[in-house]
Amino acid sequence: MNTKDVKTMRTRVIALGSAALMDGFATIGIETIRDASPGSLDNLLARLSADDQRAVVFIESDLARSASPWLQRLRARGGRVIIVEIPALNAPDDYQPVIETMVRGMPEVHKGPYPR
Repeated sequence: MNTKDVKTMRTRVIALGSAALMDGFATIGIETIRDASPGSLDNLLARLSADDQRAVVFIESDLARSASPWLQRLRARGGRVIIVEIPALNAPDDYQPVIETMVRGMPEVHKGPYPR
């Protein structure tokens, strides 16, 4: 890929989740998949990977915790597809991102003035 290709490559911004939550994303011009299933998530992620596309993908928390093989694969390897988990509209106070659980399980490396 040459420098011109990199500069002109478009990054897609896509959101998947409940219809009510997707209405908000659609209002600001983001590509949405309403009432997405684990299967539709897996299909999207497989296509993004196969086509070597760059994307930021917002995924509602229930869907982000599904057993999607492609979701697990892309989380593990990183790269062109960035996955962002978002809370459900009906339970924002119950939201705990997967990354928070991972970080809490890490050994303490720095003892600084940060709250625990």
